[in-house]
Amino acid sequence: MARARNFYYFSSMEPEKKRKLPEEHKPLAPWKQKLHEVIFEADTPAGKLFDIILLVLILASMCIVMAESIHAVNLHYGPLLRTAEWVLTILFSLEYVLRLLCVKKPLKYVFSFFGVVDLLSILPTYLGLFIRSSHFLSVIRALRLLRIFRIFKLTRFVRDSNTILISLRKSRHKIVVFLFFIVLTSIILGSMIYAVENEVNPAFSSIPQSIYWAIVTLSTVGYGDIAPVTPFGKVIASVIMIIGYSIIAVPTGIITAEMGRSKKQGGLSTQACPSCSREGHDTDAKYCKYCGYHL
Repeated sequence: MARARNFYYFSSMEPEKKRKLPEEHKPLAPWKQKLHEVIFEADTPAGKLFDIILLVLILASMCIVMAESIHAVNLHYGPLLRTAEWVLTILFSLEYVLRLLCVKKPLKYVFSFFGVVDLLSILPTYLGLFIRSSHFLSVIRALRLLRIFRIFKLTRFVRDSNTILISLRKSRHKIVVFLFFIVLTSIILGSMIYAVENEVNPAFSSIPQSIYWAIVTLSTVGYGDIAPVTPFGKVIASVIMIIGYSIIAVPTGIITAEMGRSKKQGGLSTQACPSCSREGHDTDAKYCKYCGYHL
């Protein structure tokens, strides 16, 4: 009897367990699921059509911003261009809101790469109401064109771009240390050239100005706006140039080594997880490999 009561107790509790699913595993509402398929995925005709229209609008907005910067064009068609730009910005704003509505965790999307890009692409136009000429920064929408590889299922490009991103992420600590070393080197060399040149060369008027020259010389850019005139100053400049040539290959070697260690992935789908908004899933994946949500 005790065994029977235990069986009855646990079997009666089973439906209760099934009803209490974790929040992140609960399915989206049907209308949200449909909206997510259209906006975030390009596997369906509706989703692909939406993405193609979006790409066309992005290209149109970039052309409008560039045309507005031409004085002759702006003089004749300025009001028309600004009106078109506002119409496109409002459409992009509505699209951004819809993207937030059809994901389970909006903050995950907001702080993702494309989430940040989508937000930055609409902010400059609104900032233009308060800061003059800031709306020209809306050309950052060009980064949204990176979705073209996913939309047209250019798997090879998606795989290679993911490999580069993974390699950059894994080598970020080495790159930070390398950049810190470059900053320290520029400060030291800039201070040295200032001590040698400041009394006879007015171009080296301060240590920050000299550090600017050291950075320009170390990067092998060499604008030529500032140049040493003393023999010892020219020796320091020559040393900096040689160091500049030798350090160019360092970050390239770091990233290349990480790329060589990265595993090659198989085919990737265009699906984005409705829960965490992450992409890069395998074509046969049924669950998100980042959060476990059913795709």
